[in-house]
Amino acid sequence: MAKQNNYHKTIRVEVAFALPAQQVILEVQVKEGCSAIEAIERSGIQENFPDIELDKMNVGIFSRVLNGKDMPLPHEYVLRENDRVEIYRPLENHPRQARIDRVKKARQAS
Repeated sequence: MAKQNNYHKTIRVEVAFALPAQQVILEVQVKEGCSAIEAIERSGIQENFPDIELDKMNVGIFSRVLNGKDMPLPHEYVLRENDRVEIYRPLENHPRQARIDRVKKARQAS
């Protein structure tokens, strides 16, 4: 009878989240084959930031959103050594609207 190997290789990844005044990057050791969502859960970041609602926030790897189109979904993406899992807050102001607001403010100032 073959002996079962209980050894699971681990890899190092980072989980990142930023607020306007604070950025947190946590280093996490996860089992090889771990998904992005599993790494977030394992990191404990939601204990430090209870307002993180993964079902309402985008998740990405090095600025590439895990959207199920160009990239797999967060629960499908298999992490690789040194990946950075990033949790993105919803935009408070759409970039286009922010630009319009800046132009209006500049016109009023002149």
